[in-house]
Amino acid sequence: MSNPIKILLAEDEPSLGQIIKESLETRNFEVLLCENGEEAYKTYKAEKPLLLVLDIMMPKKDGFTLAKEIRVEDSEIPIIFLTAKSQTEDVVAGFNLGGNDYLKKPFSMEELIVRINALLKRGKNDINNGPIHLGNFIFDLKKQTLQFNSHIETLTHREAHLLFHLVKNKNQTLERSFILKKLWGDDDFFNARSMDVFITKLRKKLKEDPSIQIINIRGYGYKLIY
Repeated sequence: MSNPIKILLAEDEPSLGQIIKESLETRNFEVLLCENGEEAYKTYKAEKPLLLVLDIMMPKKDGFTLAKEIRVEDSEIPIIFLTAKSQTEDVVAGFNLGGNDYLKKPFSMEELIVRINALLKRGKNDINNGPIHLGNFIFDLKKQTLQFNSHIETLTHREAHLLFHLVKNKNQTLERSFILKKLWGDDDFFNARSMDVFITKLRKKLKEDPSIQIINIRGYGYKLIY
């Protein structure tokens, strides 16, 4: 049997948390159960799980706040929100904060497992695409490197994932608000200025190949052309 897949579960109802934990563990998942947002954040930092299942209403730190903080550090880890709320604005808020999916309580364990497996598969396909030929560069998201001839430059986590989304949407406009919410957690003014700085850094790193351009589509976003 393969090694268990590590999942962080943040759920403040002890009985429900234990039921979910035991059910997932029968499916070869290792479940790190936390009963509040602060404990969940510390566990995330220490254990580096592959997926997060977060209850929205939790003591000390709610699921939305927790997700926003984690998204600053990791733009790709899959997040599923558990909610007792059914209001559309709560669902929208969850997705805007970087959530990948949500389940309304009560839910079946089979449905949760199906959604977990779908997100893990999607993430694996993204990261395992291997090195990407970007003009005369070789870009490797997994290693966070950008190679030009024999020179290899290490990118920061945010630089690598920003470039990855530009490459995924090459010759198409990457919407500014989408990437800000995905990588920065919010599309406010200060994050927008930060993103402009990162775009400038990427342009400098790619300047050795003049066929590659990152164009500013004023008021909307950026487009990578090559």
